[in-house]
Amino acid sequence: GVWRQTRALLFKNCLIKCRTKKSSVQEVLFPLFFLFWLILMSMMHPHRKYDEVANTNLGTLDTSMLVNFVIGYTPPTRMAREIMKKVAFDHFEDGIITEEYLSEEELQKASAFKPSNFVGVVFTDAMSYQLRFPDSVAMSSVYMESR
Repeated sequence: GVWRQTRALLFKNCLIKCRTKKSSVQEVLFPLFFLFWLILMSMMHPHRKYDEVANTNLGTLDTSMLVNFVIGYTPPTRMAREIMKKVAFDHFEDGIITEEYLSEEELQKASAFKPSNFVGVVFTDAMSYQLRFPDSVAMSSVYMESR
């Protein structure tokens, strides 16, 4: 039954491997070669560790650049609204114009029609976000690893 068929299949595969030694050796050596290559590349380009930067006073913010500044954000969740309210009113006397959009596509369409003082904020979850500038994407460089 099943055991006889399994044994015959294993015997057939062993015969094929013995008859095609070149391809059998390649099946073993190519993954080992690529593993060695990956280890060598990671050793040549190690991750950089940066020291802590001490807190410094950066001085006052020049708010003249932020006149008529518009920040659009999505998705319009409770947490996003609280964060954007804090950004708009707690740090600037005049406040910054904030607009909420239902989706990232709406945010992109709006940024196409807005002037260059528009920045989009896409909240990916409660603790992270991405900034969207016209025709480009900027991500935080804090978490960038060596390539």
